Amino acid sequence: MPIPPTMAELVDDHIRRIEEGEWSPGTQLPAAHVMADEYNVSLSTINRAWATLRKRGVLVGRPGRGVFVAER
Repeated sequence: MPIPPTMAELVDDHIRRIEEGEWSPGTQLPAAHVMADEYNVSLSTINRAWATLRKRGVLVGRPGRGVFVAER
């Protein structure tokens, strides 16, 4: 079983996926529990990574709708 990524690695991987076009501006990310399963990390780790990305302006949260890649 692979070693789960650190929060910093999650942040870097999300940025990579955006830069490579996997997630374009305006794209809704999968639910946090889905991402936690994908990366084999806790839900709190995903939420902390997303909080970091929101502070950097990379992601935006829309209450009741989810988390989206910010329009640039």
